Amino acid sequence: MSKAYLSLGSNLDPEANLRSGIDALRAHFGEIVLSPVYRTAAVGFRGDDFLNAAAVIETGLDPYALNAWLHALEDAHGRDRRGPRFGNRTLDIDIVLFDNRVLDGPGNLHIPRPELKHAFVLRPLAEIAPDVVVPDDGRTLSQMWVGHVDYDLPMEVVAI
Repeated sequence: MSKAYLSLGSNLDPEANLRSGIDALRAHFGEIVLSPVYRTAAVGFRGDDFLNAAAVIETGLDPYALNAWLHALEDAHGRDRRGPRFGNRTLDIDIVLFDNRVLDGPGNLHIPRPELKHAFVLRPLAEIAPDVVVPDDGRTLSQMWVGHVDYDLPMEVVAI
């Protein structure tokens, strides 16, 4: 079994979509480790705030099959991929880390995920997997978060 570290987000009916996405992860993968849910501003476009979280799952799927499964889950939640790269999302779940693997494609599958540089991805992951070392970086998620420019900024926790 492999460990996959996921970033989850939604800004369209976010409470319902995020809750449903989390339920689907639990139904398919069993017990998951889930971070607090944070309200964050949209990045890269003007839009409603996002609710973001992170999860750790154990899976027998390889990264490509897991990515396909996650895309199908997003699609089942009405994800529209026709718009710009940065836009509103019913559900967005990305593989940020997968064991200690490094992948660059095909398509949008990049591990470690470049969005790890954003507080809305890094903070939730650092809270649930602080000692995980990021491949090609050498720092733990906790070390990356403590050194992040947004480390001292408050983030609102949201119950869903």
